[in-house]
Amino acid sequence: MAYYADQDERSRLIDGLRAVAQFLQDHPDVPAPCWADVLVFPPESTDEEKRAEIDVIATRIGTETTESARGHYSCSISFGSVQYRAVAIPESPRPGEEKGA
Repeated sequence: MAYYADQDERSRLIDGLRAVAQFLQDHPDVPAPCWADVLVFPPESTDEEKRAEIDVIATRIGTETTESARGHYSCSISFGSVQYRAVAIPESPRPGEEKGA
């Protein structure tokens, strides 16, 4: 999870997304989820570097960043019920929290 797809992996991902969409369209008897998330995580680095990477991605996709109560820093864009989301999970616990809590 701690890396981005290279060009070949990216192409295979896009082909796979198209294939699953076509499969679900061709097989209406197969249950489908109500939504899907495509998640990307910045490479391992300091918390500050990961947050900066999310800022870069937010600019590229034209959205704002948000921070959860647990300090997960993210941005997202939705395509109907499919969401692309970039998330930085801090290594350092937030004040008053233990790591892994």
